[in-house]
Amino acid sequence: MEFKFTIRIFKYVLALTMAIAVISCADPAVPKPKAMLRLEYPEAVYEKTNLPCPFRFEKNIAAEISGQRQCSFVMEYPQMNANIFFTYKPVNGDLDMLLRDAQKLTYEHVVKADNITEQPFVNPQNKVYGMFYNLQGNAASQAQFYLTDSLNHFVTGSLYFKAKPNYDSVLPAAQYLEKDMRKVMETFGWK
Repeated sequence: MEFKFTIRIFKYVLALTMAIAVISCADPAVPKPKAMLRLEYPEAVYEKTNLPCPFRFEKNIAAEISGQRQCSFVMEYPQMNANIFFTYKPVNGDLDMLLRDAQKLTYEHVVKADNITEQPFVNPQNKVYGMFYNLQGNAASQAQFYLTDSLNHFVTGSLYFKAKPNYDSVLPAAQYLEKDMRKVMETFGWK
């Protein structure tokens, strides 16, 4: 009986030794180098808009304007699955309220945003004044702005992707679209 027990243990030890030998003969694990997803977007080409609104600007030809109603509309980027929502409101002595609403809309994202950077915009030649907000982190919107002439007109713009917010995934597209938003602001003028 002792002899059978020894042979059984010997078989288990031999099987275990063989398994370890087979597993250990594989190539050693090497960590993969860090890499960034390389997304290339077409060079931006801009055209002047001709909307029946009290303002004009240049937009990327890759964007399509849709849903225009009372000078509020959506600038769609189908290739990037993104939209920039524009809202126009006349200033009827309530500029302070419009400014607070625009700032409130931006700062509602503070729950998910890691950082919100404010960049004032002033173009006294065209009487365009405003603020550009860059939101970093998993916020629903990655960039927003408002523009006004301080007397008659007020416009807001907000960038949203048609996907669950994942900052690392949308960052290249967000940076591309932020440049478009800045171009809108730089070329913005009142009619």
